[in-house]
Amino acid sequence: MLKIAVVGAGSWGKNLVRNFASVKGAALAAVCDREEKCLAPLRSAYPGVRFTGEYAEILTDRSVDAVVIATDAPSHYELATRALDAGKHTYVEKPMCQSAAEAVKLAEAAQKAGRKLMVGHLLLYHPAVLSLRAMVEGGELGRIYYMYTQRLNLGVVRSNENAWWSLAPHDISVINYLFGALPARVSAQGQCYLQQGIEDVVFATLYFEDGRLAQIHTSWLDPHKMRRMTIVGSRKMATFDDMEPSEKMWIYDKGATPNLSYSSYGEAITLRQGDIHIPKLDTTEPLKLECQHFVDSINNNAAVRSDGSDGVRVVRVLEAGQRSIKAGGKPQEV
Repeated sequence: MLKIAVVGAGSWGKNLVRNFASVKGAALAAVCDREEKCLAPLRSAYPGVRFTGEYAEILTDRSVDAVVIATDAPSHYELATRALDAGKHTYVEKPMCQSAAEAVKLAEAAQKAGRKLMVGHLLLYHPAVLSLRAMVEGGELGRIYYMYTQRLNLGVVRSNENAWWSLAPHDISVINYLFGALPARVSAQGQCYLQQGIEDVVFATLYFEDGRLAQIHTSWLDPHKMRRMTIVGSRKMATFDDMEPSEKMWIYDKGATPNLSYSSYGEAITLRQGDIHIPKLDTTEPLKLECQHFVDSINNNAAVRSDGSDGVRVVRVLEAGQRSIKAGGKPQEV
């Protein structure tokens, strides 16, 4: 059995502990956190697991095959690098690093060590996103024109990263995945209302070489809790609303077609109003699917969907967006 250690048992880390304790082909061997208050609730729930506050104990334990890092973003690069240097397969939460230079070094370290590196781009394992990808690749939506995303809430307000770096990695990873390309440029604007120098709200536009657009709205200072994506194609349109308990994806058989042989203004564009289809999706928890994918990729020596290269691409977009914010919205090359 693959032996896994989770490092960071806070609000999100405890979810990783829960899932890695139940995946097939692996066993949760250890949980590490410097705060006893994070470890205490887990001790009784997982009696066979070792708990420690020392990361070095995890790295020197030869029985631990893989390390899962769910700590604050500024620590990701150092902790993941140390794990790879110790010969451990490594899963690191998003954002992978806080600079593209660090991300590239981390991906190269994994390749050099011959170990799997996976980034926690959770939505790439969501059944709705996988279904959208299949529709895009199969041509069901037609030519993709643009998409936009909204990731909003009142909190959690962070002090070590802004709303762009905290929330946008999810949406950027999906946009790259569905479009099958990196944007050429990013234009972003944000404002700091609660803390000086830390943007609470960011509006960003991603420009692709072939004319496609993607827009991202992130905020932790908003009355609405929204996790929604809309993608518009020449044949159909689709929405993915992760806040919906069951009907998460809607497919709209709607579109607009230019009429090149029109004789009057009203005939210039033909609008199509068709049916709405709500597909049935797998209801397995996406985080469980993601954790199982990590284990399977190691046990089967298979490719990782959200690997180091994927992490690098997302950080490149984040970095370009941050430069644009500092430049007052001026587009920045990715």
